[in-house]
Amino acid sequence: MVAMKGVLPNTTPLFMAGVRLVPAGMLVLATAMIRGKSQPKGWQAWLWIALFALVDGTMFQGFLAEGLVRTGAGLGSVMIDSQPLAVALMAWLLFGETIGLWGLIGLGFGIIGITLLALPDEWIVSLLQGQVSLDSAQLGINLVSDLFQNGQWLMLLASLSMAVGTVLMRYVSRHADPIAATGWHMILGGLPLFALSARFETEQFVHLDAANWLAIGYSTVFGSAIAYGIFFYFAASGSLTSLSSLTFLTPVFALFFGNLFLGETLSQVQWFGVGLTLVSIYLINQRDVLTEKFKAMRQVPISEVLQLDQSETVSIQEVTPLPAPVAEND
Repeated sequence: MVAMKGVLPNTTPLFMAGVRLVPAGMLVLATAMIRGKSQPKGWQAWLWIALFALVDGTMFQGFLAEGLVRTGAGLGSVMIDSQPLAVALMAWLLFGETIGLWGLIGLGFGIIGITLLALPDEWIVSLLQGQVSLDSAQLGINLVSDLFQNGQWLMLLASLSMAVGTVLMRYVSRHADPIAATGWHMILGGLPLFALSARFETEQFVHLDAANWLAIGYSTVFGSAIAYGIFFYFAASGSLTSLSSLTFLTPVFALFFGNLFLGETLSQVQWFGVGLTLVSIYLINQRDVLTEKFKAMRQVPISEVLQLDQSETVSIQEVTPLPAPVAEND
């Protein structure tokens, strides 16, 4: 995310999004061929891959790149990595994956945290101060337009797109090899981004220098090809909620490096939202572990908890009384 943000002043968002997908998809597809993975066959396989490409390729990368223009790399990473919240709900509804008490608490924290990050600070402050009005002038007549100019909102849409894509992978893998499908969905998802870039953007690469191309190459190989391939390979069979939550440390590094290299800072409202979001993702990821720990604590009798180690107790009979003081004669 930090590498992409550093390149954006010299390129355009849709072009960069396409570069992140198509070459990376070719690398993933070449890897699948080398490993002897079967290619998609039949209309059902290609239909699911096409839907997967539209949601997780075109929409995710498009919203991400456009949102990154309007927000910082660290904050954007927090928004993107909030997708386990949506994945947890969809995995529960579609596949019966349990959420549990800690998962529900995490979802509650996450909803509050994402709200603080996605909405403008002045809206949050006005709400806390009780200055709420349903008047159109207060909310803004062009509410939808205002939201789509908000970088955090676009990042939230990118996060939701990735969450839906993660769930779609379960269906895609029923008809095609996960690695081959991942490669094809990146290629098919990146082509519309190049088409949109050619239609609406100019000077996509004329200002890019060697350092910029190196950063784009890093994002393409490590941020797309390797990350996508590994993530969706395990998404095809593993726990979607726990898998997607493994990325909860990513925004921590993005916030650190965004501040270190790009001088990005957050407002107090945003920092509070970041904290709640990270706590929520941790609770969702560790919900099973926390549940087992609290079950074990409830099963231990109170007498055993309060009982002292006999090796450390001292019997009263073993204490030798001190001799009585001898009165001095006057």
